[in-house]
Amino acid sequence: MIRGIKFVGIPVGDQDVALKFYTEKLGFKVVTDQPFNEKQRWIEIKIPGSDTGLALFTPEGHEDRIGKFQSISFWAEDVFAAAKTLKSKGVEFAVEPRTEPWGTMAIFKDPDGNQFVMGSR
Repeated sequence: MIRGIKFVGIPVGDQDVALKFYTEKLGFKVVTDQPFNEKQRWIEIKIPGSDTGLALFTPEGHEDRIGKFQSISFWAEDVFAAAKTLKSKGVEFAVEPRTEPWGTMAIFKDPDGNQFVMGSR
């Protein structure tokens, strides 16, 4: 049976810029960075301590997904503190951290304009 999620794809326009953002600003670690085809590399990264990976890759014909809200929600123990740290590294937020009846959340952007929720557990 299915036991987990291996990776989730994040569509990006420039893999070098995306890789720098996700590793230097968000602190993710490179698992794989190898040639895929003449246009892209296969880049997989992981959040330290997590089994789920992210692939910084855009399948051919899916370029229109770049720069959209992505249905990926990250979590942090303290969303306000995490947002403060990320802002100090230059990460832009579309929605500032706030507390809702269901928990704390914020929405940040990557260099391509992709938007992601960061919430409490």
